[in-house]
Amino acid sequence: MKYLDFKHITFAHPQFFYLLLLIPIFIFWQYKIKRKREVSFTVSTSSALQNLQVSAKQRFRFLLPLLRILCFTFLIIALARPQNSNINETVNSEGIDIVLSVDISGSMLAEDFRPNRIEAAKKVAQEFIENRPTDRIGLVIFSGESFTQCPLTTDQNVLKEQLKNVKSGLLEDGTAIGMGLATAVERLRNSKVKTKIIILLTDGVNNSGLIDPITALEIAKAYKIRVYTIGVGTTGTAPYPVQDQFGNTSMQQMPVQIDEALMRKISIETGGKYFRATGNTSLSNVYKEIDRLEKTKIEINSFKRYAELFLPYAMLAFLFLFLEIVLRNTIFKSIT
Repeated sequence: MKYLDFKHITFAHPQFFYLLLLIPIFIFWQYKIKRKREVSFTVSTSSALQNLQVSAKQRFRFLLPLLRILCFTFLIIALARPQNSNINETVNSEGIDIVLSVDISGSMLAEDFRPNRIEAAKKVAQEFIENRPTDRIGLVIFSGESFTQCPLTTDQNVLKEQLKNVKSGLLEDGTAIGMGLATAVERLRNSKVKTKIIILLTDGVNNSGLIDPITALEIAKAYKIRVYTIGVGTTGTAPYPVQDQFGNTSMQQMPVQIDEALMRKISIETGGKYFRATGNTSLSNVYKEIDRLEKTKIEINSFKRYAELFLPYAMLAFLFLFLEIVLRNTIFKSIT
């Protein structure tokens, strides 16, 4: 089957295929010779010739030039040196371990992002995950406390399913930035890869939790973990959903408070970078920038092997030539 596997057949000398242009010339030349050999004469009536039948030799004498054309065609293919090529690739990937630490406090329901901050954060996180198929990625959520929603994994389907289930209210309300960072560090602490990354997203100021952000920062530095911090929220005020004593929800403009000084300190001291996202587009651009900064190193080694296939085509060419010679000097001798 390898002789018919045209997907993997290449030709070392494809310029020989230009010789195929001689075939129409050969056909025209055969036609001219046939016309020259035809003898015409005039008779008074054709009635005596009506019952004459064409012999089998005359009917099949077209086989002689056809065999010569086939011989010529397969000889050209053999001269072009068909080769079967197989490519073996070895992919070496130096992966990166990444933990997404996402704030799910009540303030993440603010609608200065569409449809709100938490849904916008989930959407861009999913796009980020899909663009990093060779990396292990985990998910930590935090509000008044923190929780590992998904451990480090390369199974994107599992991770995206866990991300889809994230919503505000899963944990005690509050903003425990230190706990969100510390839990993410714990997920990466025993990782053996060279590059370990945390992307910490929040819209507030640390106001709860058993571990303060500076302690969590020192732990991250000890394990050589780079932290990218993202502050989400427009400038000034943003519409927040507020429930009254009867359980009715209304939107109220509330001031946006992000501890940008703390976010910058965490990112700078760990070798990361702080970003401020004020809308859906800018948040998407933040993740694209992080994706660009943290490229996974992939090396691909290719080995190509060739197997010569010209011999069968050459043998077919000589077979057709032999058949033409034999038929011309035997069966078709009396009419050629």
